[in-house]
Amino acid sequence: MSDDVSDDLGGEVSGEASGEPKPRRRQARGERRIAQLLQAAANVFCANGYTAASTNAIAREAHVSPGTLYQYFPNKEAIAIELGERLLHEMREAHGQAFTAANLSLPLPELLDAVVDPMIEFNCQNPAFLALMHGSEVPGRIAEEHDALHVSLLARVQDVLAHYAPGTPAEDRARVADMAFATFKGGLGLVLAAPEGSERDATIVELKTVLLRYLAPLTEGSNTAPPVTTSRTR
Repeated sequence: MSDDVSDDLGGEVSGEASGEPKPRRRQARGERRIAQLLQAAANVFCANGYTAASTNAIAREAHVSPGTLYQYFPNKEAIAIELGERLLHEMREAHGQAFTAANLSLPLPELLDAVVDPMIEFNCQNPAFLALMHGSEVPGRIAEEHDALHVSLLARVQDVLAHYAPGTPAEDRARVADMAFATFKGGLGLVLAAPEGSERDATIVELKTVLLRYLAPLTEGSNTAPPVTTSRTR
């Protein structure tokens, strides 16, 4: 048995032998190990893509033996599913903070700040999300959940459009939502590719400008789009 496997299991053996098992301690140790492996997997997926990644590469990145990795995950797909589900959960939380009733009372430029900033922040902090979700061989379970999230997001965007432009026919709102979301996704790639700091912030402002210029004429009583003056919300 390798040293790192012994470290994970030794606490259980010694505790049980002494008649004083410590399930909370064992559980905390296991959670830390899982988090370590998932972070390593995220790094490998970002560097190599899902298809080219391997469990051996993930184990090396985590500084553990393959045997330790297999104590927690039977294969690469299981790792991807666990990582993907956690990222999707965090993404849903970010969206929940963005699409709120309170934000609908904001002027359109401020609404864009409230909606776009959490999404950008999430993707900047979790670059593995796009690498995993857009992989050619991503596990079907993750692809299905991602597709469901995409549909949900489009519905939320359409709800926003219905609020700001209530006279727009439903089919037009659906078309505009598709275009706005595609524009955001394209701009997100440029944002992630930009160096952190002033250049990335400037790219974010450009993305918001594009979205505002596209959406503002659709809102009631707006024939021209005001300039973007707001900076990224921290």
